[in-house]
Amino acid sequence: MKVLIAEDDEGIRLGLKEVLEGEGYTVIEAADGQEAVEKFKSSDPELVLLDIMMPKMNGYDVCKVLLALKPSLPVIFVSAKSEEIDRVVGLELGADDFISKPFGVREVVARMRAVTRRIFKSLAPERRDPETVQVGHLVVHPQELRAKKGDELIDLSLRDVRILLLLQREKGRVVSREMLFNDCWDMQYLPNSRTIDQHISKLRKRVELDSNNPTLITTVHGVGYRIE
Repeated sequence: MKVLIAEDDEGIRLGLKEVLEGEGYTVIEAADGQEAVEKFKSSDPELVLLDIMMPKMNGYDVCKVLLALKPSLPVIFVSAKSEEIDRVVGLELGADDFISKPFGVREVVARMRAVTRRIFKSLAPERRDPETVQVGHLVVHPQELRAKKGDELIDLSLRDVRILLLLQREKGRVVSREMLFNDCWDMQYLPNSRTIDQHISKLRKRVELDSNNPTLITTVHGVGYRIE
């Protein structure tokens, strides 16, 4: 899923980019309002994170232009303007949510996941992921970005879901790190990268019955991973 981040503060923009790419989103950056409109037209993102106070065109005006182009577009304002009137104006313009600066990573992730769930529910049936997928002892709910392990409900990122669905589609076969990178990271394989192993390790801690003795996602040493 492509996300446009329109934010003139480079530090905040890059921080948001890192968080969202870690969740599995593809990020497009814009440093001012005019660039945001241009990037939107050229890349057609599914979701927009929008600062209010930006050079060349403020976030409110950008929001009006984008929603005129794509009325169903989900927009989240991210701004230091946190007065109630600012929230009201943003929501009345058609934004889905409003995050006040300074903010925490968990807050951004939670709000992004909530909006992403709404996006999935609004898709035409033929474009949706299945409602549930059985992956070993897990019941994965792709549209909800969640899974159930017994009675425990687990929140998942977009990337977590993509990894689990890929492993399940290839059930019984080894999925190489290269295939995981290409399918779940949208980038070319980096031979020396430990990114996948670190991500799988974190995922196991949440989805395995015993993360010290994994039985769901097994390692095929030197090659990749497999679900039996």
